[in-house]
Amino acid sequence: MTLASPHHPVPYDPALVPGLTAFRELVERIPLRADTILANRAHFATIIPPIEQQVAGRAVTAENAVIPGPAGAADIEITIVRPVRQAPDAPGVLSIHGGGQVLGTRFFGTGELIELAEQYGAVGVAVEYRLSPEHPGTAAGEDCYAGLLWLAANAADLGIDPERLLVSGASAGGGLSAAVALMARDRNGPRLAGQLLNCPMLDDRNETVSARQYDGIGAWDRNNNDTAWDAILGSDRFTDAVSPYAAPARATDLSRLPPAYIEVGAAEVFRDESIEYAGRIWAAGGQAELHVWSGAYHGFSGFSPDAIVSKAAIAARDSWLRRTLRLPRS
Repeated sequence: MTLASPHHPVPYDPALVPGLTAFRELVERIPLRADTILANRAHFATIIPPIEQQVAGRAVTAENAVIPGPAGAADIEITIVRPVRQAPDAPGVLSIHGGGQVLGTRFFGTGELIELAEQYGAVGVAVEYRLSPEHPGTAAGEDCYAGLLWLAANAADLGIDPERLLVSGASAGGGLSAAVALMARDRNGPRLAGQLLNCPMLDDRNETVSARQYDGIGAWDRNNNDTAWDAILGSDRFTDAVSPYAAPARATDLSRLPPAYIEVGAAEVFRDESIEYAGRIWAAGGQAELHVWSGAYHGFSGFSPDAIVSKAAIAARDSWLRRTLRLPRS
């Protein structure tokens, strides 16, 4: 059988195109290359609302704190988001922001925590992890794992049910969430109820069919992805020295992991590595729920929330969250 050329991309759902255009104009105004990382960080600083603005008028509170970092590393800033009317033994969520591990701050992911607090009564923690290339390799993952350790150790004080801890993130945050789940398993750390991997950045090799289809096309294209992985891994990239705590697709054993929710667009770079990761979890006897959304770009549900496919994706995510966190149906 002759396969179609991988250079012909899957077409976008027409209802998503305006959101894709808005995403690229707002978030990806400057192409991400080694010499534009700092310029992109400066741009990100102008588009991420301060936490005070994010929580204004919402039924949540936000509190900043500093917690111990990994052994030998600096302390870590976090933000704790709670529902105003917090029930006893609330679910706990560690939220990890996206940005290719080279861009963004914890406030790039606090919007998710606000939604989770209002809809599910969850108490969330957003982690200010170190960025590459200044702090390459597993530094980001180690910071996020330190955040999970703190969340679990302080569950009683936070009013969190330690049996309902979730790690969640999108893009680089999804990849780091997978890394945290691996660390927790390997180190006999906190027991996670689940890992929510939204369009996760998992594999440094960037050589799948979907990566080649979206080379110079769409949101977070193959070139941006190459820039980020080069910054994270340097000369170790493509070698056996790459840690699964930096690139989870490098893990040789995906057994005994918490249930995974993996969602990705059919029209984006991370499609194939997400599908493969879910398949390997199943092959290892684990639980994974995989959704590949037709014609969808990277991060589509956030920028095109009113499209039919986005509403379906949000509903599927809601279903998994309610089942995983043992919450009543809305």
